[in-house]
Amino acid sequence: MRKYKVVDVSEQQLEEMIGNSSVLIEDGLVYVDHQRRTDRGPFDVLFVDSGKALVVAELKVVEDDGMLAQGLDYYDYISRNVEGYARAYKNKRIDPTQKPRLFLIAPSFSSLLLNRCKWIDIPVSLFTYQCIEFDDKPNETIPVFKELTIPSRPEALEIPTIDKRLAYITEESMKETAAALLDDIRSWDEKDIRTEAKQYDISIKFKGRVFAYLAPRRKHFVVYTYDADGEWKGFPIRSGEDLENTRKLLRKNYEEEKPKT
Repeated sequence: MRKYKVVDVSEQQLEEMIGNSSVLIEDGLVYVDHQRRTDRGPFDVLFVDSGKALVVAELKVVEDDGMLAQGLDYYDYISRNVEGYARAYKNKRIDPTQKPRLFLIAPSFSSLLLNRCKWIDIPVSLFTYQCIEFDDKPNETIPVFKELTIPSRPEALEIPTIDKRLAYITEESMKETAAALLDDIRSWDEKDIRTEAKQYDISIKFKGRVFAYLAPRRKHFVVYTYDADGEWKGFPIRSGEDLENTRKLLRKNYEEEKPKT
């Protein structure tokens, strides 16, 4: 195994690395521009995702609760001018009818910021990162990103449909895979297993108790459930192997739920 160390970078260095490695944040994410002026100051980075929605990203190299408010200011400006951005970056094929997204990228986030995010009614995603250097390539710095789960609200303000949640997945084969997985899980116990669309995710319940969530992404989906050690964890589904391993874990968790009810 190659040896490496974690290194600190400046915000400017982070912007440059993200511009060159946007797909490490999310599959299909394409860099558009950075440090363009707005009436709230220059935003950090602009992307377009695989569904052609505009994404504005706010970056910090330290934990900073103020970045959410700053990101919302830029999001407001981008949303009001999305058609202008679509014309200005015509080669990026931005779809101005799509709702823009907000990314917050920092080494860590406080529980305060995470709780604030759960009440925001825009598509917001949080990513932590570390920058590493391998010992055999000391001048090459690589960012490693991890998406965090935003806490769920105590109550959903609306009841969307499962079809609408799955429609967020732009990869047709992956959308069909997610739908088939839900059908399979329901077939384990047609009476007591229920799937319910939430604001952004799909909950999977046995006799009213949640034992998993399915969270759609653009080109894949994530299943949140308990791992073998009983810890709540997200499992990205990008391949058949991912699917089968997670299906077995879901079946195990379902079987363990039955004696509790």
